[in-house]
Amino acid sequence: MGQDQTKQQIEKGLQLYQSNQTEKALQVWMKVLEKSADLVGRFRVLGCLVTAHSEMGRYKEMLKFAVVQIDTARELEDADFLLESYLNLARSNEKLCEFHKTISYCKTCLGLPGTRVGAQLGGQVSLSMGNAFLGLSLFQKALENFEKALRYAHNNDDAMLECRVCCSLGNFYAQVKDYEKALFFPCKAAELVNDYGKGWSLKYRAMSQYHMAVAYRLLGHLGSAMECCEESMKIALQHGDRPLQALCLLCFADIHRSRGDLETAFPRYDSAMSIMTEIGNRLGQVQVLLGVAKCWMVRKALDKALDAIERAQDLAEEVGNKLSQLKLHCLSESIYRSKGLQRELRAHVVRFHECVEDTELYCGLCGESIGEKNSRLQALPCSHIFHLRCLQNNGTRSCPNCRRSSMKPGFV
Repeated sequence: MGQDQTKQQIEKGLQLYQSNQTEKALQVWMKVLEKSADLVGRFRVLGCLVTAHSEMGRYKEMLKFAVVQIDTARELEDADFLLESYLNLARSNEKLCEFHKTISYCKTCLGLPGTRVGAQLGGQVSLSMGNAFLGLSLFQKALENFEKALRYAHNNDDAMLECRVCCSLGNFYAQVKDYEKALFFPCKAAELVNDYGKGWSLKYRAMSQYHMAVAYRLLGHLGSAMECCEESMKIALQHGDRPLQALCLLCFADIHRSRGDLETAFPRYDSAMSIMTEIGNRLGQVQVLLGVAKCWMVRKALDKALDAIERAQDLAEEVGNKLSQLKLHCLSESIYRSKGLQRELRAHVVRFHECVEDTELYCGLCGESIGEKNSRLQALPCSHIFHLRCLQNNGTRSCPNCRRSSMKPGFV
């Protein structure tokens, strides 16, 4: 298969994919991979296969094609192709919750020679790195990278990248419990979709609606949460987007739990868990088990709650997510206190405080926890976050956390 025929077949596959004939598109692209001798064409088709498998939640296949794409880029001896393929490798590992590997591959991208494509993809590299740092609960580094990605988006008039960053920022602020910002950013993403997204994939609308649903639920606006989640789920079902379907099922379950309707919540948690396990989203599985544990606690079935917590704790430690570990120790603490088991209680109190230290989830001005309850937060230019009220009251011009770090003694 020559260069022209390869281009035609790639385009044919894209048209099939955009009209939701995914399996037919995959067949066309696999045939190109099998028969084309054109290295540039093979590189492009591997990129299509990486994207398609990502959206279907087939993350191990996504990773496999990303690895082959790197080999093809090396054959082409082109820095632009190499950068693109390393970014795909980073994204594949991000989806599989291999966050340390994601960061390593992103750093490889940033270390490659500066090119035209590098300038275009720099924001996407920062976004992927930010998502990985957030997966590890390294909040300052996550925010630093999200803000870097946002600057790339603004400097290059890249509304699509800005939309994705806004969704990640919504997720960030939902985790640290500034629910006002957790809603603001996905609403901004939805605005970008309305203003610029005529030719975009519907997944951008679905993504913004999902993050709005999460924020509305956390704010207690359950009707609005249900409405946004239903719209997101509708698009996810139309496009066969398994990862988003799983997230919507989790959100539905959380909404029903918030309403006190545990009978409806449990089967939705089960369905979410089934898809999360199938696609390999271990962090998603942790979130499901957290919800399930809370349901059992409401029903006073403490042993069942502990079972869910132990399973979640194993997964959270596996992926390195400190915030989930912190939440799970907090739930365990509550259960062992009610059971009157002092030794177990003390162990979880110690681990809880270790996690708070690791995540730096406390205000450097008042010393109180961040992320314990909904409160307005403000980031300084260094990306450390504080209670907004503390910054207003203290009028600080430099970051107290950075000042403390610079005063720590050094060790050889």
